[in-house]
Amino acid sequence: MDGRPEFRDVVGVLTSWDESGALTVVNRAGEAVALDERALVAGKPVPPAPVRRGAAAPELPGPAAMQRIAAAAWPAIEQEPLGDWVLRASAGFTRRANSVQTLGDPGLPLDEALARVRAWYAERGLPAYLEITEPGSPEGLAAHAESLAATHVRTAPLAALAAAPLAVDVRLARTPDAAWLSRYRRVTGGPEVQRAAMSLLLGGASTWFASAHLPEVTDGPAAIGRLVVDGPWAYFGAVEVVPAARRRGLAAAVMTALASRAAEEGATGAYLQVEADNAPAGALYDKLGFRTAYTYHYARL
Repeated sequence: MDGRPEFRDVVGVLTSWDESGALTVVNRAGEAVALDERALVAGKPVPPAPVRRGAAAPELPGPAAMQRIAAAAWPAIEQEPLGDWVLRASAGFTRRANSVQTLGDPGLPLDEALARVRAWYAERGLPAYLEITEPGSPEGLAAHAESLAATHVRTAPLAALAAAPLAVDVRLARTPDAAWLSRYRRVTGGPEVQRAAMSLLLGGASTWFASAHLPEVTDGPAAIGRLVVDGPWAYFGAVEVVPAARRRGLAAAVMTALASRAAEEGATGAYLQVEADNAPAGALYDKLGFRTAYTYHYARL
């Protein structure tokens, strides 16, 4: 106006600033806003928003929508749509990132769609896994494949978890260092698998890594965890505790520290995925206020 430059603010979490001068800020709606540093006039740190201890969890959007939110917290390296379905591949690292998310209509008769799935994974030297969610996946799909372990999706209000006392030293970082990775037991394989693991770990709107330390554990963190904040929802994963430090509340401490950070970024709901037969983890999540919202399972063609 009147020849004067117009300015606007972007408030959120700075998630990247690369050598080309491109910045990415994730706002409180979970949207990634891209900026060019040449357009940056001023910047300042903004204190985290006060944690609303009584904030209620957001309304669960339904299994299909929640599965899509969860997929964004673990984004596969290669993704290809098949109608409403999404074929995913990541060098074989984790079933979630190397399976078809079978939500909605594949846009083909079911037999033809499954033939496309088989061929797509065969081209990549991978087994053809389906992620089947009910309701959400086509009726009768499970009859075409061998059912594998079921997974519970559990949700909880974030406020109560964030308000728990923190009695141990928990450090948060944007990227996992070598010590964190040494505790993450899932990465086994060659360089391609390791690259896939790093890509998946760093994926998501706003990602954090927690390390809990004990004086007597000198070769790395005693416990670790991973968080992805995406709008109102906070995903918790990769919670690991070294055997010598178990039953001392470290997993809960890691989740509390991550929950506090998620609440500062405006999230109000927590969710996680746990295999149905993992009784110790299920007992822990019961104590932390998580309840099963729905179940999905994997099947192999």
